[in-house]
Amino acid sequence: MGKLDGRVVIVTGASRGQGEQEARLFAAEGAKVVLGDILDDQGEALAKELGESVATYVHLDVSQEADWQAAVAAAKAAFGKIDGLVNNAGILRFNELTATPLDEFQQIVQVNQVGAFLGIKTVAPEIAAAGGGTIVNTASYTALTGMAAVGAYAATKAAIVGLTRVAALELAGRKIRVNAMCPGAIDTPMSNPAQLDPTADSAETSAALDELYRRLVPLERVGRPEEVAKLALFLSSDDSSYITGQPFVIDGGWLAGVSIF
Repeated sequence: MGKLDGRVVIVTGASRGQGEQEARLFAAEGAKVVLGDILDDQGEALAKELGESVATYVHLDVSQEADWQAAVAAAKAAFGKIDGLVNNAGILRFNELTATPLDEFQQIVQVNQVGAFLGIKTVAPEIAAAGGGTIVNTASYTALTGMAAVGAYAATKAAIVGLTRVAALELAGRKIRVNAMCPGAIDTPMSNPAQLDPTADSAETSAALDELYRRLVPLERVGRPEEVAKLALFLSSDDSSYITGQPFVIDGGWLAGVSIF
């Protein structure tokens, strides 16, 4: 018996990184998974690997309401209902606030913040119609503490924590639990673009990042997307049946403070 047997869950940004690992774990735990992304080749390949009885892929630009409506239609056509949503898709840009172009700031808001809002707006009524379920929003360590050079990103992730709390209050009566994950440094293509370019220089970049996180993070390493997937599973399963409206930090102890040892 899997922890998500009989559940149908939409996972955004599912073609790689945290979303891919969430989709794989959810499928292994018995869920039918709707993979949403704009990386069509990778998403379709993953759906094919998991099998058409378990997964289906849909092109989903989370910033576009029409794409969300199409994703809901595809999910219901494939599996008949929707019981859960993992708002995972997001983008990260590095820039000082005063050097950030307005269009860059707005793009990050549109994907990270508006994307999560549209997911809740569009999918929550379907989850309620199915008898209730879960929504897991991906915020960030930076939603809870400052970090230079990621002002736009941090602003959107802080907004997601606020959105999560309000959604939890409003949707509790419809038997929908809403929680947020706040990952720290996780080894994905978004936080480590060197993964996308396996050259010697990229290997050196990855090694430098590993050394940085070894010094900054109490557990002395970067996190793995599989570890975030396990938190998403917990928040999407009955193991967390009395939890809603909460941000869960998964950062190897980074937020706890600075160690002098």
